[in-house]
Amino acid sequence: MTSTLLLEGLGKQIQPPDGPWLFRDLQATITEPTIISILGKSGQGKSTLLRILGRLTLPSCGIMVLDNKDCSQWTPEAWRMTVSYVAQQPMMLPGSVTENLQAASNLHQRIFDVKQARQWMEQIGLDHLDWEKPAQQLSGGEKQRLALIRTLLLRPAILLLDEVTSSLDAVSKQATEGLLRDLHGRMGTTILWVTHDQEEARTTSQRVWFMANGQLLEDTDSQTFFDSPESDEAKMFLSTHPVVAEAAERVR
Repeated sequence: MTSTLLLEGLGKQIQPPDGPWLFRDLQATITEPTIISILGKSGQGKSTLLRILGRLTLPSCGIMVLDNKDCSQWTPEAWRMTVSYVAQQPMMLPGSVTENLQAASNLHQRIFDVKQARQWMEQIGLDHLDWEKPAQQLSGGEKQRLALIRTLLLRPAILLLDEVTSSLDAVSKQATEGLLRDLHGRMGTTILWVTHDQEEARTTSQRVWFMANGQLLEDTDSQTFFDSPESDEAKMFLSTHPVVAEAAERVR
């Protein structure tokens, strides 16, 4: 399942041609399966970057090369089967839980693996769900996990996650993190994960992309980033966003 990804000179400008840049001249290379946490203060373009990587938003400049082929050589459908995006606010399609689980497989003409779907649903605490229940009636946390499983059934080589555990209670969060680590370990899935939870980033990721001042300011292994960040911006970020226990009650 291993895929390589090259980003060169990637940038996003707000209201071109004269508006400010959200970020620019972003350079990064992924050559082997890894889990990357994308960190930084709000407004640095982390979610926009994920949407660009998923070909849901156009960059203002730069190139993306997947498996030695420029993105222009990929159809959007083929790219999105390989590089798949899960939003922070999940969208449920009209219909039942079953129909939502089948949606991505049907769209991309893949066989719906019901056995795998049930296994993953059980692993993240959704085995209690009635599959005939309208998906719109699920809780926020249930919708988030269902959207994740729906995407995982495509078996993407690169998974883009935008704060997918932010609406989960502690037990569901831990189970979801476990599923994703297992997916990476067994199937070699690369995961790019926007999170504001430093403890999550520290315990689940192998690499950190830190965004500040309109740049990808640091790209390093997780331990090095948390123990001895290079930039003043990262040092300030870590000092003002310490790892603390989650105080707010999460949505079940």
